[in-house]
Amino acid sequence: MLKHRVIPALLLKNAGLVKTLQFKNPKYVGDPINAIRIFNDKEVDELMVLDITASKEQREPNYALIEQFAGECFMPLAYGGGIKTVAQAQQLFSLGVEKVCIQSAALDNPRLVTELAEQFGSQSIIVSLDIKRNWLGKAQLYNATTGKTLAGVWQTQLQALVAAGAGEVLLNAVDKDGTLSGSDLELIRQAREHLEVPLVAVGGISSLSDIKAAVDAGASAVAAGAFFVFHGPHRAVLITYPKYHELENLFKANT
Repeated sequence: MLKHRVIPALLLKNAGLVKTLQFKNPKYVGDPINAIRIFNDKEVDELMVLDITASKEQREPNYALIEQFAGECFMPLAYGGGIKTVAQAQQLFSLGVEKVCIQSAALDNPRLVTELAEQFGSQSIIVSLDIKRNWLGKAQLYNATTGKTLAGVWQTQLQALVAAGAGEVLLNAVDKDGTLSGSDLELIRQAREHLEVPLVAVGGISSLSDIKAAVDAGASAVAAGAFFVFHGPHRAVLITYPKYHELENLFKANT
């Protein structure tokens, strides 16, 4: 097993696989079941599926579809989107999901993180934070459901949610999403200073060297979307994933 996980992050909208650019303009890139089968063949260690409209539409996860995903996955599956209660999480785990990722509900009610951790264990609970920089470059917590930044210090919120029981943090750099321009390394460094749980960095990954840079900055694992679904200057849809030995060699310097 690799020292650092490299996780395809698949975005779901209306049961289709999409990819966004800075959280906007979702582009249909294919059927999620087909994508999962391809990632199976490529022996991916872990997969993350995020329904980007469930919370915005005030609906529950699409359990029937997620059950299909879990049935197809040869690897551990994490799911996020529309989770607001312990009962919903319970249903997802019963379908074969191994981790649940929550954001909106955690920001509204941090106590939910504690209840989930007590019921299922912290290792199964990911808290996702979206961070967007303002015109001065200041990093701020962003609520994708409302499309607005939130008041307060994001590092404080991060610490509070981990203290509440989150076993892992998904740190999403909104300005880097889909840009293939490299990670926000400073953001990763700042988050790492405040964390004692695994940090999964997502946003901007375009190459193996970007993955290495994110890990060197403090990420425990790296997730990516565009890097695994787009190919070439015209962003043609082609699902790819690095060879195991490429990733193994990449992280040797970190061992």
